[in-house]
Amino acid sequence: MLVQKYKNMLSGKSVIRQLSEFATARGQEIGYENVFDYSLGNPSVAVPQEFTDAMIRLLQEKNPMELHGYSPSLGITSVREAIAASLEKRFGIPYRKEHIFMTSAAAGAIAHALRLVVEEGDEVLIFAPFFPEYRPYIELTGAKLKIVPPDTETFQINFTAFEEMLTDKVKAILINTPNNPSGIVYSTETVQKLADILRAKSAQYGHEIYLISDEPYREIVFAGVDAPCVSKFYENTMMCYSFSKSLSLPGERIGYLAINPACADAETMVNMCGQISRGIGHNCPPSIIQLAVCDVLDKTADLSVYETNMNLIYKELKSLGFTCVKPGGTFYIFPKALEEDSIAFCNKALKYDLILVPADSFGAPGFFRMAYCIATEKVERSLAALRKFVETEYPNR
Repeated sequence: MLVQKYKNMLSGKSVIRQLSEFATARGQEIGYENVFDYSLGNPSVAVPQEFTDAMIRLLQEKNPMELHGYSPSLGITSVREAIAASLEKRFGIPYRKEHIFMTSAAAGAIAHALRLVVEEGDEVLIFAPFFPEYRPYIELTGAKLKIVPPDTETFQINFTAFEEMLTDKVKAILINTPNNPSGIVYSTETVQKLADILRAKSAQYGHEIYLISDEPYREIVFAGVDAPCVSKFYENTMMCYSFSKSLSLPGERIGYLAINPACADAETMVNMCGQISRGIGHNCPPSIIQLAVCDVLDKTADLSVYETNMNLIYKELKSLGFTCVKPGGTFYIFPKALEEDSIAFCNKALKYDLILVPADSFGAPGFFRMAYCIATEKVERSLAALRKFVETEYPNR
């Protein structure tokens, strides 16, 4: 007999993926250049040439067994050392290789981080709006997911609701800054207040409350935005990083988990990750990709297009009467729909070949997400479709 919980998940497929598939099918009918697909957060800028050069050099110069053989369970030692040194130089935190575990992108890092500190019956708090995949990430560990409702005025943390929900059953908090889907970056004030509360509650309850910080958009922060390093503020922080967005490498599935050296039993936690991998079939990412990203740790793709696109869309949305908090980073914007039912709103947009994602599954009904990781030329052409949609469907807005 098949396992029912996974069978049940078939009825809850990702709305993002479904809309992306719709956009692809529609593109086959009218040409994909005429479909304004804001569904999927797939980076749209080229991988840095330095990464391509590193791959070529490795293939030409290195022993094939080194490139294509198994790496150590925790990741290639030289890569872990380089990442630790880069983090220490950048953030002033004394990371060493013993604090770094190589993963299949941020998803793999979160999978390990959760299993390090929660088990059956424990609670994990997340903040709406949130990446919908957090639900299976958490629930399939046996822990209980609890969602803190959003502060829709700012999309910073709703501390009133958070403190009410922070009971002694809570073993971990999962945050995402810069945030998918809101595009908001948690401010220094927000991160400091969060750290102070967690420190006080950990002492009160007699156990650590771990902070899992999901940071795949860390490098996509716009001019003048306050973007603190979360790990500098709270000792029991686990940083989950991915090169998918910074280097435009989502298909390579490469990232790491960095345990704050000040965390209790930090080095034991990284060694435990190797054992967790045995149970979830992770078994470390490809050796050649680990080595290639090691060569470009301080590089990024040309991420400036995302701020350009954001400014174009934000200006148009505001001119059309949308309520929208201006993003501080990522490649997402999160306006309030022009009617209470954002699913109905997004369905109407399909008639204008605008692919928008309703935010019900993000924990914020009434809002929608636009992933503007598309060519600026296409963003500019989409604005006419957006105006036509709004003026036709909502003439009395």
